[in-house]
Amino acid sequence: MPAAPPRIQDSVRRLVSLGPSRVDHVPALRISLGLALPLTVLLLTGRIEWAMYVGFGAFTGIYSRYEPTALRFRRQSTAGVMLVVCVTLGASLAQLGEVLPPVAESWTTLMVSAVVAGLAATLVMVAGLKPGGAIFPLFAIAAIGAAPPAAPIWVALLVSASAAALCVGLGLLGHWAGERHPGAGTDPPRERWTRGQMVSEFARFAAVAAVAGAVGLASGLPYPYWAQIAAITLLTPPGRTLQVERGLQRVIGTVLGIGTTAFLLSFPAEPWQLVAWVVILQFLAEMYVLRNYAFALLFITPLALLMVQLGHPQPVGPMLAARVLETAIGAVVGIAGVVLVALWDRRATARASVPERV
Repeated sequence: MPAAPPRIQDSVRRLVSLGPSRVDHVPALRISLGLALPLTVLLLTGRIEWAMYVGFGAFTGIYSRYEPTALRFRRQSTAGVMLVVCVTLGASLAQLGEVLPPVAESWTTLMVSAVVAGLAATLVMVAGLKPGGAIFPLFAIAAIGAAPPAAPIWVALLVSASAAALCVGLGLLGHWAGERHPGAGTDPPRERWTRGQMVSEFARFAAVAAVAGAVGLASGLPYPYWAQIAAITLLTPPGRTLQVERGLQRVIGTVLGIGTTAFLLSFPAEPWQLVAWVVILQFLAEMYVLRNYAFALLFITPLALLMVQLGHPQPVGPMLAARVLETAIGAVVGIAGVVLVALWDRRATARASVPERV
């Protein structure tokens, strides 16, 4: 019996309703604490310009929520190494950009980021990391690579590794705080992936990130990596309908999140105030990201922009406008990629169903 066609009502319902809650406050508190502690150290030592190194290292805590302690330790350790490598590569690209012409610097960062997106997505798939995809690795390498160097490469490595290690340590305490959900298995069997599946995963993330970044760069907007992030975001959900929905949710949520960001940046703020907002926004984002992605973007969008502002302050108006436009570019490229693959698969299926003529 053929599957029922997707209904617009279902998509609208998923957009405006919240999914079932778990003990969301426990991982949200753990993740935000993993960000708050190292940012506080940077404030006290007068090194807030290293905030992006801390932030991307602290994304380690986002992985492997609601999983058993031993499994979380292994998976968060894998995620932490991946993110630290991306931060270090980003810092290396930033140093390289000091000696390259601006155009060569932009294209180098764009293409390296696209390749890293493909590699990270493949690693995440093979290692069974959750959340899937390559948003955080791509964000880490591209944002740091696009900014002027804030410190030597070894400092970026050390700071991000320290934040990642802290988050892994906090993850060990999650079980005792009640984070392990009753439905979580003890140690699920690892899926087997063929070489063809791994090549396909790499190709679709790398290709979509490269095309979206190229279009964003050609548009003349200042942050083409935002287009890359928006484009690969919709590749994570299972099924093409949900992928297209994710792209639309990304645009709608980003527009709403820009309003939140504009309000927070509409008055002068000291670094400690921005840090406080970043931690609060991280907590709220983790409270809702699994329940309604578009709603969570009310907090994710200002969180990302305020983190960049801490490390590399930018004019607010142009930054907010660019965020919306490049998110739209990325969503269009990502949806186009999903549609093209669907048409290709349909055509291949049709060819396979036609009997060969003798």
